[in-house]
Amino acid sequence: MKMKNMMHYQKNKLMIEEASIQSIVKKWGTPLYLYSHAQIKKNWDVFSGACRGSKHLICYALKANSNLGIIKLFSKLGAGFDIVSQGELERVLLAGGDPQKIIFSGVGKTSAEIKRALEVGIFCFNIESVPELERISAIAKSARIIAPIALRVNPHIPIDSHPYITTGLKHNKFGIAMSESIEAYRYAKRLPFLKIKGLACHLGSQINEITPFIIGLEKLLNLLEKLKKQNIELDFLDMGGGVGIPYRNEKTVDVKKYISALYKKMNKYSKTLVLEPGRALIGNAGVLITKIEYIKKTKTKNFAIVDTAMNDLMRPALYQAWHQIMPVEKRTSAKATYDVVGPVCETGDFLGLDRPLSIKPDDLLAICDVGAYGFALGSNYNSRLRPAEVLVSGKKLIPLRKRETYSDLWRKEFLEF
Repeated sequence: MKMKNMMHYQKNKLMIEEASIQSIVKKWGTPLYLYSHAQIKKNWDVFSGACRGSKHLICYALKANSNLGIIKLFSKLGAGFDIVSQGELERVLLAGGDPQKIIFSGVGKTSAEIKRALEVGIFCFNIESVPELERISAIAKSARIIAPIALRVNPHIPIDSHPYITTGLKHNKFGIAMSESIEAYRYAKRLPFLKIKGLACHLGSQINEITPFIIGLEKLLNLLEKLKKQNIELDFLDMGGGVGIPYRNEKTVDVKKYISALYKKMNKYSKTLVLEPGRALIGNAGVLITKIEYIKKTKTKNFAIVDTAMNDLMRPALYQAWHQIMPVEKRTSAKATYDVVGPVCETGDFLGLDRPLSIKPDDLLAICDVGAYGFALGSNYNSRLRPAEVLVSGKKLIPLRKRETYSDLWRKEFLEF
């Protein structure tokens, strides 16, 4: 298995950047999310470097990981932000993000969310339905604020990904059907207090080939030409996110080639390219550290029972996702095959199945590529405490979130009734 860029063994002990994971755990305990500053910067530089010299806006998709420290880091790098709720909006503002670089996506924007986004002056709303178009127009009119909008069209392009994370098919809840988009734009042009800015689409997540993106862009450019004949001019094309990362050495999209191919298609159009990467910016920068509590051997299975569970990392249970699991201390003893499982009372509570490991109780394991949709999908199921989060920069450890306490679990609950 290819070693992750941000991690390496030093005298058989796993390091993240220049810091010993064992030493970090002595201070912060387990379960523990660690993020590599160097890997995040490297990922960002690939995207921004590929866009350099051309009109672009790269909006980090906050749903992947919405920790305030992570948002602040991306803001300092120059990122815009793709958000899907007022909570995410408030996080961006609190972390110092520029509201004029925020795109508000999502199918169910409430009136309160729309009003707040108008007040702070976001870059654009990605509209997902005609009723939403009407709602935004009415709220903008009431507030006497012009609402910048783009329509998110549904291009019906199949992708090879988990069905839960495909978003560009006609039976998905997202976007406006391509066949209905021209009339929707004409309607938007007639509505008051709207300014048409762009055209958007999003195909899904964990896409590992360029072809679907090119097909999607071709459909957008074809629509762009038709809209031009209707005297509807656009400033930008938003191709969304969806670029995958290699969880198990699978071949993935070369970001430089992907962005170059998009610009080549857009060559004769003087439009800004908007991208909304999430997983591709943060996914491989995160690792979840867990401690083995018990080794349980049965006639049919060996289990490594750890202190991390599906409430800390939902992806294996939700998507049957595969994450590399590495021992923090390399042992020379013979390996056995284990199911790495958590303490939650669900058979689906596993982190990895059939893994060859040389381990013993109290050993630490590193679960890789959890920066995206790791902590973000977490919960307090079984009244478990959510982990701490720490950013590692060289030898420096920067706390991003305290580990919850038991009093945190019931802080907002009532006993008096």
